[in-house]
Amino acid sequence: MKSPARGHAGSNRHKARGRILAGALRQRRLPRLPVHALPLALCLLGLGIAALIVPTRESGAERTAEAFVAAWERSDYPAMHALLTPQSRRRSSPTALARAYEGARETATATALRAGEPEGRGDEVEVPIAVDTRIFGRLRGHVVLPVGRLRGHLVLPVADKGVVWAPHLVFPGLREGERLQRRAEAPPRAAILDRNGEPIVSGPVSGRRVRGLGARSLAGAVRRPETPEQREENHLRGLPPESPVGVSGLESMLEREVAGAPGGRLLAGNRTIAASRPRPARAVRSTLDLRLQAVADRALGGRTGGIAALDAQTAEVRALSGLAFSAPQPPGSTFKIITATSALEGGVVDVATPFPVERGTSVGGGWIENADGEACGGRFIETFAHSCNSVFAPLGVRVGAERLVRAAERYGFNQRPTIRGAKASTLPKGRELGSDRELAATAIGQGRILTTPLQLASVTQAVAMGGRRGEPTVAAEGRRAPPRQITTPAVARTLAEMMIAVVERGTGQRARMEGIRVAGKTGTAELGSGAEASETDTDAWFTAYAPADRPKVVLAVMLIRQGQGGETAAPVAREVLEAGAR
Repeated sequence: MKSPARGHAGSNRHKARGRILAGALRQRRLPRLPVHALPLALCLLGLGIAALIVPTRESGAERTAEAFVAAWERSDYPAMHALLTPQSRRRSSPTALARAYEGARETATATALRAGEPEGRGDEVEVPIAVDTRIFGRLRGHVVLPVGRLRGHLVLPVADKGVVWAPHLVFPGLREGERLQRRAEAPPRAAILDRNGEPIVSGPVSGRRVRGLGARSLAGAVRRPETPEQREENHLRGLPPESPVGVSGLESMLEREVAGAPGGRLLAGNRTIAASRPRPARAVRSTLDLRLQAVADRALGGRTGGIAALDAQTAEVRALSGLAFSAPQPPGSTFKIITATSALEGGVVDVATPFPVERGTSVGGGWIENADGEACGGRFIETFAHSCNSVFAPLGVRVGAERLVRAAERYGFNQRPTIRGAKASTLPKGRELGSDRELAATAIGQGRILTTPLQLASVTQAVAMGGRRGEPTVAAEGRRAPPRQITTPAVARTLAEMMIAVVERGTGQRARMEGIRVAGKTGTAELGSGAEASETDTDAWFTAYAPADRPKVVLAVMLIRQGQGGETAAPVAREVLEAGAR
């Protein structure tokens, strides 16, 4: 952090006087004086030189201190170490020095440090320090920096001086031999509400109560930390190390909002130098809709899988059922939304590009066939509606690994999820897709690609909103990143047209609704191989939004080892769409 400007009025006056006198000595020849006047002149000259030396000695110590605290402000510990005396550098390594200052910063929950004007007192310099902290507010104090002695009465550069370092110099107000400590106190945990103000979970940490239909599957749990890393995270947040925290569901997703602001005492040895009371958070409103959540839970029906539903306009999460965000699986042909995006963007195809009718295709020495070995082809829109592997596998090779992966990453793959506790959706980087065969498998959602219903719903949300993708969130309040345009509106319109065809005349017809048009895409991810594969060796997927002309709800359904997406996942999706789109 940049150091604030410092005046040093006294020091500057001495410096200015020194420059003026030195210039006069260089530029003006002294007049010849009578012999009897020489002792007086020499005396006066000596007084002038003394005036130059003494003030400069003091400002040298201040310059060293100023450089030291300026490095402290920006947490530049190597620069601080370089400003120590040789003896201090030998006693404390750069790593040990950094650890000491970082430890004090974490203990105080400091977020920023500002140093004032150094004031020299011989070989000691007093510096006022202001520290902003998360728990205790702004703390003000002083550090007194001992600066190594000058050699005799000569003015030496800063590099020849240094701070005589001691452990109490890590924080203002510490005395020699004292250690900075914190006695933390956690506030009561806040309640979590749904978007309409209905309670989902409430009560003290020792007995959280879950209320409301559909709430039990998403409320989550609160537990004491079980690992040193979790206890350290509590310490960094200002909580007692053993304070219980949310470990799953909404309790984990909204942990920062629900936990409130911790308090406690900051101690210098046995002295309290700052104190604050813990501040509980008010009830936290989530984006979840308990009514839609209950429908999703009922539609999932206890099967192994997950359902994620988002608001099509805002990307707010409306329902999370089962393994909606925690168990990434191969997405199957739902990934063809992304393959189609990259092909349309690159001008490789358009909606009417014709393809031959085939039962399969050979790519990279391997054979990839259509579902059930059926013949598939025609215009590009029809190959998407009927999910033709014989078209999309070689299309991935034509698009190329780099372009395909970049498109997926714009949709959120290989990115850290914005929702705490959600698992990332991943695929290999372009350079890691080493063969045409692997690239073709990726293009149809197989190979080493993994995703969650939450991520897939986010992909579909971008299509529904004309190529603008919002970051999924479960917090109804707070700052959000604006939606990003991840593909062109023209490409998004084409994708929407193709997804409508999937439901109206393609593999997703079991998701059709009376009076409401649905846009969707089926997926069937093969988990087995060869002749041994069966329906129980496939995950069923379906992603959709509705109404297609004015989108309200977006969802993705994953049913693990439940057959084909159009047969099993599409009807489940229709049940949730009926509740969310009307």
